[in-house]
Amino acid sequence: MKYSLRQLQIFLAIARYQNISRAAEKLHMSQSAASSALQTLEQTFNISLFNRSGKKLELNEVGKTLRNKAQMLVAHAEEFEQALAGHGDIGHLKVGASFTIGNHLAVSYLAGYLLQHPEAQVDINVGNSPDIANKVLNYEVDIGMIEGEMHHPELELIPWREDRLVVFCSPDHALAKKKNLTDADIVSARWILREAESGARQTFNKALVGLVPKLDIYLQFKHNEAIKKAVEAGMGLGCLSEIVLQNNFKSGELVPLNLPKRDMTRTFYFALPKNRHMTAAIEWWMQECRGSA
Repeated sequence: MKYSLRQLQIFLAIARYQNISRAAEKLHMSQSAASSALQTLEQTFNISLFNRSGKKLELNEVGKTLRNKAQMLVAHAEEFEQALAGHGDIGHLKVGASFTIGNHLAVSYLAGYLLQHPEAQVDINVGNSPDIANKVLNYEVDIGMIEGEMHHPELELIPWREDRLVVFCSPDHALAKKKNLTDADIVSARWILREAESGARQTFNKALVGLVPKLDIYLQFKHNEAIKKAVEAGMGLGCLSEIVLQNNFKSGELVPLNLPKRDMTRTFYFALPKNRHMTAAIEWWMQECRGSA
């Protein structure tokens, strides 16, 4: 065999961080050793894996093609090493979850997962859907959980569960006692929404197609709690997942509003790199999430 697993690990680290010094730091080795390992790998097979611009290295087309294969080989080797050590069922995992999923669902799944795999180390990274998709594509997490469709040729989306967005206001808002909102109500109201890149905002825009350019979007926040607080203070209407709002509706702090003939449903997805090796830990996590849905 003309290459080593260590060379592949170094190649993958440089691909992730786009910098040899940072990759070497993460791998606890010297910069010169990391640079030498990459150079040896490229010279052995007479190929170039990166486009170089100063200290920044970006994968070229050859590197992009080989990255998935290298990741699969390293993942297999890590599983084999765990099995040799007698810990093949530990289930270590890095999960990326969008804000709604990460803050309102993932903890309950984590509890169930750790009951089955008590020695596992599970890291949960929370961000908006595009951030999580990028972490998946960059192999910073093993699996992503996102709120909307993301189109990328190297990303595989697996439908997981259905969700529904709900429009809401404070009990004192002028529209609070209306059973159904008309298009005129929608256009005349001030709106407090998630940022444009979020899965919730994409679903909202799709549901209100034709009206979006006319809306008074007063505030935009990246976090659900900020939106709820602003709406509760009477600053406008909001729109979030019903998962986020259930307790607020029960307590009467917020009031749900109906939008007839506006489809506010959406799908949550598992996100994985295409052709990635499906480890046992990933399969266990997906099974736990589906069982708890």
